[in-house]
Formats: sequence, C-alpha cells, structure tokens
Amino acid sequence: MNEAEMAAAGGEPSAQSGPDDLFNHFYTEVKQIEKRDSVLTSKQQIDRLLRPGSSYFNLNPFEVLQIDPEATDEELKKRFRALSILVHPDKNQDDPDRAQLAFEAVDKAYKNLLEPEQKKRAVDVIQAGREYVEHNMKEKKKQLKKDGKPQIIEEDDPEMFRQAVYKQTMKLFAELEIKRKEREAKDMHERKRAREEEIETAEKAKREREWQKNFEETRDGRVDSWRSFQAGKGKAKKEKKPRSFLKPPKVKMEQRE
Repeated sequence: MNEAEMAAAGGEPSAQSGPDDLFNHFYTEVKQIEKRDSVLTSKQQIDRLLRPGSSYFNLNPFEVLQIDPEATDEELKKRFRALSILVHPDKNQDDPDRAQLAFEAVDKAYKNLLEPEQKKRAVDVIQAGREYVEHNMKEKKKQLKKDGKPQIIEEDDPEMFRQAVYKQTMKLFAELEIKRKEREAKDMHERKRAREEEIETAEKAKREREWQKNFEETRDGRVDSWRSFQAGKGKAKKEKKPRSFLKPPKVKMEQRE
C-alpha cells in the first residue's frame, strides 16, 4: 500500500508524514472502530470494508470478518452470517453498489476460510508476522544490552506489539499478492505466446496442405503438357530432311601419246 492510500485512509496526517506515522494513525482509527464492533452500523461496516487501501487490507480474511484465527468453525459461521446481513445490498438499498462490493469481500473471506489450505495459508502468514516481530524484539534488546542500556522497547506494550504484528502481517499478505499477480501475468504471457505459436504452426500446416493439394490437382495437366512437348519434339525430328552436300565434278585424266 502506498503513502497516498495510507494518507487517504488516515485522513488527518499531513503529506509530509512518514509511512509509519500514517500507518500508526490509521491503525489507531481502525482499532477504535473495532472496539465498537457490536454496535457498528451497516454503513460503518461498508465504509470499513471499502476504505482506501482495502485491496490490501482485505487480503487477510480474518481482518475482513474481524474474527480471531483460533475461532471455531461455528463461530466463523455465525460471524459471517451476522456481517453478511449487515452489508447485504437488500439491507442497504440507499447504497446498493457499495454494499454489493462489501458483501463480496465478506463472502470471499468466508469462502477462503472454509478451504483448509487457504485457511492454513492465512494462519501461517499471521504466524510469520508474529515471529518476525518477536525476532526483531530480541535483536533490539540484544543491542540495548550490548550498549549497556535498559532493555525496554515499545513492543513490550501489548497494544504496540499487536500493532507491530498487524503491520507486518499486512505487509506479508501484500507481498504474497504481488507475487501471485506477477506469476499470473507471467503465466498469461506464456499462454499467449504458446497460443501464437500454435496459430502460426496451424497456418503453416494449412499453407503446406493447400500447396500439396494444388500440386496434386495440376499434376495431370503438367504431365500431359510434358508428353505433348515430347511428342512434338519427336515428330519434328522425323520430319527433318537430311542435309545434302554438293559433290565436286570428276576430273578426267588426259591420256598422253
């Protein structure tokens, strides 16, 4: 997600704010909204699901449904039903187009979590984000100890730790999505190239068949023409008169007395 999206999502930070400041503001705002989850209106849920940068935020199906990764299947089902009713277009006839987009996001997240492999992938990404943050915390404390400073860091605060995990998890989901799109584009290019080669091969084979067909159809005519030519040549040889040469007169020898 770029800075423009983060700024638009946060609203208040200035254009000069750094990426971390923008994210921190937006994270705080989102979490404040989530605390009111039980009383969120349909409009608030639609706004949350379609906020700027949602193409990245909504990659995490647990965030879309606002449910813990350790939730049971029954809890997941109940959460989906409650949220899908809130954002369903029939319930939001004053804004059906945005409601439809929000409903599709909720439906997609739910279906992903129903697939064991997709759910495991999402859980693994979240776990990887947590492990990354924990590793960074250890490295920071190790450096502080080496410098002879108190080993106290901001991530020791549970809320700051959750924020760091949330941020890192979002980055990981985004990176995976970018790689997926790159693979998809590469595969599409390869399929296009293979299709073009297939068409070229088919066209070449067609041209060869047409040439062979034309060759076969005109063979008799070519043979007849050749035979006629040969016959005409033989006849001309037969009608050709032999060459005549003039003979010199005989010289009589005179007799001597």
